[in-house]
Amino acid sequence: MTDLDTKTRAGRSGRRLIRCAGALLVGMLGLLAIGSNAWAQSWPSKPIRLIVVYPGGGVSDSVARLLAPRLAERLGVQVVVENKGGGGGSIGMDAMAKSNDAHTFGFAAVSPITINPHLMKLPYEPLTDVIPVASVMFSPVYVLGTQFFSGRSFADVLSQSRARPGSLRVATSGVASVGHLMVEQLKDKARIDLVHVPYKGGAQVITDAVGGQFELLTSNPSAALNPHVAKGSLRLLAVGAPRRLESHPETPTLAELGYPDANLTSTFGVFAPATTPRSVVQRLNEEVNRILAQADFRQKLLDFDNLPAPLSQADFAALVRREFDANERIVRSGNIRTE
Repeated sequence: MTDLDTKTRAGRSGRRLIRCAGALLVGMLGLLAIGSNAWAQSWPSKPIRLIVVYPGGGVSDSVARLLAPRLAERLGVQVVVENKGGGGGSIGMDAMAKSNDAHTFGFAAVSPITINPHLMKLPYEPLTDVIPVASVMFSPVYVLGTQFFSGRSFADVLSQSRARPGSLRVATSGVASVGHLMVEQLKDKARIDLVHVPYKGGAQVITDAVGGQFELLTSNPSAALNPHVAKGSLRLLAVGAPRRLESHPETPTLAELGYPDANLTSTFGVFAPATTPRSVVQRLNEEVNRILAQADFRQKLLDFDNLPAPLSQADFAALVRREFDANERIVRSGNIRTE
């Protein structure tokens, strides 16, 4: 046999191997597609567990409990809401990320993914262990005075804190919450000394605020909070929002007051463990967006100054990544630390 014959036979064998490998790859891709379609057709096969990563009574809990029965109707299984607060949402997010059963999801602000990693060590990797599934709403952040605060405006916050450093306590829903980041930005940019009082969720903050346990608080609007604002037991001093709210046109945004870095809003949505099949993630995104298109559901959000925020899964994931990068810059530039 000549060298030419050997090379020819080797070439033919190589081509056969390439064809076999190609056929195997096509077959594997076909099996993956069949598996994905099977998931799409058979899911959900049992009740859905929706972990709210904050205690009951706050804005996230209220909206999750509005969302759950509508999801149950569309998916044909029960959707059970479970509150698991603490760690600025990190405890609940970790429990969700480690569930790995394609039937457990989280409802949260994006802060456990976009703020917490820059302020504390987490038991999960925010950008790899968690999938952003569906954005639900953008929520403004109120700056409010309680009956223990003698001032009437945000200018009074500045003058009193400068005249008596450390005399004003400001409560937030927790360490690493958007409200906490807002407070730290104000302390840095306005050169004021505020005492941060972190809670483990929004509900108890409101109860203690009405009871006059501190002078100031930050909070998202909610069914529990807004009646106190309406009757004046809590005074709205400023708001973190893209523009003044239609329901409170007299209240300036923090950007208007000269603090654009503190002019923050909260984005809330549904999250999934990274092991969740892509078809399930896409299905859930579509179902949430269909619910957000329902006029009465949208109105329930708008009634409390929360803005419906339907996005594709890819757009929501991109938003989370942008906020992750932006908050890293804010935390570093402001040298922000947790207590």
